[in-house]
Amino acid sequence: MAAAKSTRRPAKGRAKAGASKGRRWSQQITEHSNALDLEPHIFASDNPEEIAASLKRSAVSSRRRKGTAFQSAMSMLNFYINRAGRHLPRARRATLEKAKGKLREAFGRPP
Repeated sequence: MAAAKSTRRPAKGRAKAGASKGRRWSQQITEHSNALDLEPHIFASDNPEEIAASLKRSAVSSRRRKGTAFQSAMSMLNFYINRAGRHLPRARRATLEKAKGKLREAFGRPP
């Protein structure tokens, strides 16, 4: 009879050997990214239109982006949502998903 696989995860305070250098790389990207100059605390807003408008302003004014302004803005929004992962409350996720729709509208893209 085979042993059951453990489903326990390591404690939050514990880091794997060698993982301390690579931890929080996404936080560094959010804070120090060369992709877009974001307005401070824009993702904390509860207004999807405000989030979309701010991302559009940042993407259009950026001279360092590699893709189109729409691609850069949507990528930054998706990056933030993915970084939060399952810890993102449903209400916040819903607001950010609405911001995606507003961003598409702002750039004249189909829903």
